[in-house]
Formats: sequence, C-alpha cells, structure tokens
Amino acid sequence: MVTFNPTRRSRERGALLTELLVAMALLVGALLPLAYSIASERRLARAYYQRAVAMAVVDGEMEVLAAGGWRAFTPGTREYLVQAGAITNLPPGTFLLTIDERVVRLEWKPAVKQHGGGVVREVTIK
Repeated sequence: MVTFNPTRRSRERGALLTELLVAMALLVGALLPLAYSIASERRLARAYYQRAVAMAVVDGEMEVLAAGGWRAFTPGTREYLVQAGAITNLPPGTFLLTIDERVVRLEWKPAVKQHGGGVVREVTIK
C-alpha cells in the first residue's frame, strides 16, 4: 500500500524549481555576453564598411583632382562637393579640399565618432 506524503511532493517541487532557476541563471549568464559580443561586432563591421566606402570615394575624387581637376579651384581650404552615389552609405560628414602651392589634399571627416574615422589623401603637384 502506497501512502500519500504531501511534504515529500513539496520538497520535490521545490528542488525542481531551484534546479530550473539555476539552469536559467546559467543560460542567461552565458547568453548576455554573447549577445553583447555580437552587437559590438556588428558596430565594428559597420564602421569598417563606412571607412571602405569613404576611402573609395576619396580615392576616386583624388584621381580626378590629380589628373588636373585641381586647377579649377583657387588655393585654400573649402568644402568639396562629391557627386558619387556611394555617399548615401556614409554617416553625416564633410569632404574638405585643401590646395597649397605644392600639395592637393582631399579629406573626409565624419561628424560623429566611431563611424570609420577620417580618410585623407594627398598628391604633390608641380
């Protein structure tokens, strides 16, 4: 004959609940750092992509300027208007053109940090 013992069942439920809570704590403790790591990798990949786009645009524009396009501008520093369609993939920022007696410099400066950083290209002119 089996007797019914209510305290034994309560202890079993309590142990099962404790085991479940410990398992959930371990799972959360393992998944939170993983989720943070994935989010930070995503930000880093976006910054690398934006830097690559900025380099491609600056390199292309610099080739045009080095081929003689710099002669259309007077010496000094000014904001440079870029017609490349790829600039829609860049965060807000400015392109600056500086022309000295011997150097043409084109630079992209992002308005916000952690978006790939600035890109600078210079060419010596005669």
